[in-house]
Amino acid sequence: MSFHPYWTEGADRPGRWLVTCDHATNTVPKAVNGGDLGLAPADMRRHIAFDPGALGVTRHLGALLDSPALFANFSRLVIDPNRGEDDPTLLMKLYDGTIIPANRHADAAECERRLNAYHRPYHAEYYRLAARRPDTVVCAVHSFTPQLQARPPRPWHIGILYAHDDRLALPLIARLKREPDLVVDGNVPYSGHLPGDSIERHALSMGLPNILIEIRNDLIAEESTQRAWAERLAPILSEVLAQTGL
Repeated sequence: MSFHPYWTEGADRPGRWLVTCDHATNTVPKAVNGGDLGLAPADMRRHIAFDPGALGVTRHLGALLDSPALFANFSRLVIDPNRGEDDPTLLMKLYDGTIIPANRHADAAECERRLNAYHRPYHAEYYRLAARRPDTVVCAVHSFTPQLQARPPRPWHIGILYAHDDRLALPLIARLKREPDLVVDGNVPYSGHLPGDSIERHALSMGLPNILIEIRNDLIAEESTQRAWAERLAPILSEVLAQTGL
């Protein structure tokens, strides 16, 4: 069976949302160094290879919002689908202190091969789903590690990222800050988006309302907590979208 670089759940669901997961899996296709980047299994289970827990949250959110959910089916270490094609971090050779052996000598030709095999097909499907209706709202789901090496612990439970278009993000942040048990803020633990990333390509450039949700990955380590977060966020997302009139 040939490898497929993405999959979609609920492509025919009627909802306005498109829920995406750029870093859903830590899969390394056989065509990339025999399916092995040269890292220990423990490293492949870390945030450097994918966004732990984000797949489950995305899956449940898509179902609860009755909207399509799109998943990239390759590790961010193979080639990062949330980077522009000219981004220097597109094909990482060192990540959070870990050398990626199979990427150390990857040249421009290898990068182009991975773009054609994985990155570009994923974004073609992303574009198709985002364009299925003119009032699509993009919700990208990611997770972040509680602490990077040699860095202080991150206190937030959830961050909402945005750049250039805060029509949905700012009301959502304000609504989440009303939740008494959540530490939440905007553009944490990262600031905004990167040029050429998924949100810029498929939402900002098309004028579509959008948000990027970052959930601390220790909070969504189990299927039950992934479902619980989706069940908590889905009505809040619907409420805020309705209030904005977007």
